[in-house]
Amino acid sequence: MASILKTQKKLAEKASSKGKGKRKAEDMDEEDETHAPAPKKLRNKQRVLLLSSRGITHRMRHLMNDLEALLPHVKKDAKLDSKNHLHLLPELADLHNCNNTLYFEARRHEDLYLWAAKTPNGPSIKMHVQNVHTMDELKMTGNCLKGSRGILSFDKAFEDSEWGRLTKEVFTHIFGVPPQARKAKPFIDHILTFSLLDDKIWFRNFQIIEKDPLQPNGPPQTSLVEIGPRFVLTPIRIFEGAFGGATVYSNPEFISPTAVRSALKREKGNKYKSRKHAELERSGRQEGRKRDEDELAVAKVFS
Repeated sequence: MASILKTQKKLAEKASSKGKGKRKAEDMDEEDETHAPAPKKLRNKQRVLLLSSRGITHRMRHLMNDLEALLPHVKKDAKLDSKNHLHLLPELADLHNCNNTLYFEARRHEDLYLWAAKTPNGPSIKMHVQNVHTMDELKMTGNCLKGSRGILSFDKAFEDSEWGRLTKEVFTHIFGVPPQARKAKPFIDHILTFSLLDDKIWFRNFQIIEKDPLQPNGPPQTSLVEIGPRFVLTPIRIFEGAFGGATVYSNPEFISPTAVRSALKREKGNKYKSRKHAELERSGRQEGRKRDEDELAVAKVFS
């Protein structure tokens, strides 16, 4: 009788263990059905190629170095030899594994143009750079950690026009430092501001200070101190492709600096012409006022 009870217990234990195993497998199948694989998180993989043309001055070169220090996801390349081969820039960006390009184009050793482009499909923005002041020149009291990420602040006026919204999107891709960048530090201690005034884009860089330097033990008080650099961008044209293509936007109020200089020279030339014309008129009047020589003049009588 005892042996029969033992065998019955063993069989019951085996059956229960088999049932438990089946239930676990079914539960696993139900869990797999209910818990679908989560979608992958989109990663910010923006990388920027920074280069210039031949003929840049020392101030233009220092501005490029300041931007390279501000943006840790930038890859700097050598100067482009020819200004007429802009179609090579998307290939250079592809070779450096970059999907954005900042190209500084110098003309006549005094005019600076900036191309901001999404490669290889566009769009691209051509801008005129004015009022350049570098970090070394300004000597501001602000300072930030090299390689830190910055907050992008755009003026509300960018949303009022189509070209403003497009420019804001391109600048977000170029100046926004991804958190996975190789040289980026996990800190946010400065703000890059883009203000729109008189159809010009004003760039400023500020440090975020959480404590008053005059009261280090006082309550936290957030303030901004400018670091530099600073410059002004005048949009000229927006192209559909990378460094070319159909024109999406053209600034009708833009006048090239060459045209401004020629107008000033023309104005100076007109002043010179008017002065010379006045001298000729004066000499003509003087000749007309002269009287004929008298026959009884001393020079003729005693000659």
